[in-house]
Amino acid sequence: MGFFESEIVQQEAKLLFEDYQSLTQLGSAYGKFDREGKVLFIERMEAMMDRYRVFMKRFELSDDFMAKMTVEQMNTQLGQFGMTPIQMFEQMNKTLERMKQEVEKQP
Repeated sequence: MGFFESEIVQQEAKLLFEDYQSLTQLGSAYGKFDREGKVLFIERMEAMMDRYRVFMKRFELSDDFMAKMTVEQMNTQLGQFGMTPIQMFEQMNKTLERMKQEVEKQP
């Protein structure tokens, strides 16, 4: 069975995409959240990023041709911005850490 034919892979991809969209929409109002809302939003973003990191690792470890092509496409796209997948995750983590620090300063 091909990597993308796996029901587990399809379900996780669908959930990740839906969660990302929801968090992105929700994040547009982040400045209006109270302290607890910001903490919850950051926690959900971190959880989603962890899931995404695991999902991408599955692609990297797969012997499936299409999975390998997906990794190559991601590397190429990020490379156009002078970034690797590791750097992308590091940047996202730095952003979430800054957000946490800002929340900690709030009363």
